[in-house]
Amino acid sequence: MSAQLETLRVLRSQSLPSAVQNEIERRILSGEVPAGMRINENGLATELGVSRGPIREACRGLVEMGLLITIVNRGFFVREVTDKDAIDVYNVRASLMRLAGETLAGRITDAQLGLLGDLIEKMDWAETEGEFETFYGLNREFHDLIVDFSENDRLRALCEGLAKELNLYRRRSLLQGGGLTVSNTEHKEILEALRSRDPATAGAALEHHIQAGKVRFLAATAETFDQGDTP
Repeated sequence: MSAQLETLRVLRSQSLPSAVQNEIERRILSGEVPAGMRINENGLATELGVSRGPIREACRGLVEMGLLITIVNRGFFVREVTDKDAIDVYNVRASLMRLAGETLAGRITDAQLGLLGDLIEKMDWAETEGEFETFYGLNREFHDLIVDFSENDRLRALCEGLAKELNLYRRRSLLQGGGLTVSNTEHKEILEALRSRDPATAGAALEHHIQAGKVRFLAATAETFDQGDTP
């Protein structure tokens, strides 16, 4: 099934505005629609076989989520990353993941450790094969599982909101400072910290991982700027 046919199938299975929003969100987070690009409402409406109304409603929802911005008389644009935005998001995310690690360490099961270990092994394979997109998806799943396993609904809601915004930065950070290898080495340290079932150790390992991602992102931004592009 072609990607377009699959998109149309999904659109028919959900409420129209929700399905359109999910599709635009997917394109933004995958990098298919890059930062700074204008959302082509007419083009999307034609491609998805809908009117402009659901497109605009979806875009307004993505503005509320922080993925799009509105420029008067020009339309909707994918939000561009600034250093301050990234630092703020990474710092809050680091604190939340520290809490997730502290909460989970004392209750994690052998089965949950096994699931996290399996993801790390798959990320090792993806790194060896140069499968960035596969690694990226597994990386997101690894962090999401840690939050889910903590069984804190408030924490999960906060992390889900930040995670979508953080995805605007994550791709660049994974390709800097040792890239996928360094990132997965940190995942292994997190797993060992959780296996120790010591809350302080697990929390510190997760906080360190997120803060290290922030450093890699800022380094990547500086490198891009040095090459003459906007950061």
